[in-house]
Order: sequence, then structure tokens, then C-alpha cells
Amino acid sequence: MTLNSLPMFMTWSRIALIPIFIALYYAPLEDARLWAGLAFMIAAITDWFDGYLARKLGSSSRLGAFLDPVADKLIVAAALIIVAAEYHQNLLVILSAVVIMMREVAISALREWMAENQARDTVKVSNLGKLKTTAQLAALTWLLYGGELLGIHWGELGLPMLYFAAVLTLITWIQYTKAAWPHLLAAAGKTPE
Repeated sequence: MTLNSLPMFMTWSRIALIPIFIALYYAPLEDARLWAGLAFMIAAITDWFDGYLARKLGSSSRLGAFLDPVADKLIVAAALIIVAAEYHQNLLVILSAVVIMMREVAISALREWMAENQARDTVKVSNLGKLKTTAQLAALTWLLYGGELLGIHWGELGLPMLYFAAVLTLITWIQYTKAAWPHLLAAAGKTPE
């Protein structure tokens, strides 16, 4: 493996970590949830690091640009399903998971459509979008672990962070849709008011 192939390797490894953190979460081991949280955290770190490395090394590719967000959505969806199943009696957790997954699918489709219409920059990732992703990944890591470490109960901290991520999810969903609206209206043959 060369240095230039490292970003793509990290993207593929993020996908490979999905069955690993799921298996660890349900494994009959004493520290299974700690290991599951760590596996998810490693995947979350590669989410940031692979894109950074690809830009820094000049090794961006069309496959990488396509696969990176797909890997992100897959690992987040898997973690949200586990968390929703664990907290199935908590309506706020279920609503947060549903809103996050709906937004991920909708914005991915919107970005794809905008790219086909040479307007991808209209819906490029905003700073608020990056904050949403950070909050979401932190919340899911903490909720997957759910235990106490260094005197902090991470599961209790993860719930408000998940709700915060869900609020940011709604805000960024509106932001991106609003930015794309003139293009959507133009494609429908209407003029924006």
C-alpha cells in the first residue's frame, strides 16, 4: 500500500468496521460495549482523516469522492439502528434517529442531483454541517459504549448530544434545501419568488 492509496484504504476500512462494531456490541464479553464504542470511534476518526489526507496528498478520485459519503452514511445508519433498538422506549431517541437518517438520505440525493446539474457547490458542506457530524459521531460513540469511564457516564452524556445533533440535522437540512431551492424551481420550469 502506498501513501497515496491510504485515504481509500481508510474509507474501505470504515465500511469493514461496521460488522466489527456490531459484533462487538452484542458479543458476550465483559467490555464488549467499550470495544464497540472504540471501533466506532476509530471509524469516526477515519471519516475526517481520509478526506483530509486525500486533499493533502492530491490523491482524490471520483471513486473516493463517491465512496466516502456512502461509508459515512452506512456506519452512522448502523449505529443509529443499534442505539434506537437499545433505547426503543425513548421517543426522543427514536425521533432523533429517524430525522438523522432521513436527512442523510435526502441531502445525499440532493447533492447528487445538484452535482449532475453543475451546482454541487451550492450544497457543499457548511461549518454547521461539520458541527452536526461531530456531534452525531460523538453521541453515537458515547451511546454505543454507554458505560462509565474516568468518572463520566458516557451514555448519559450521549443522549443530550444526540438530541443536539438532531436539532443541527434539521437546521442544516433546511439550510441546504433553501440553498438548492432556486435550482430545483428552475429545473421544474418555475421562477423563484
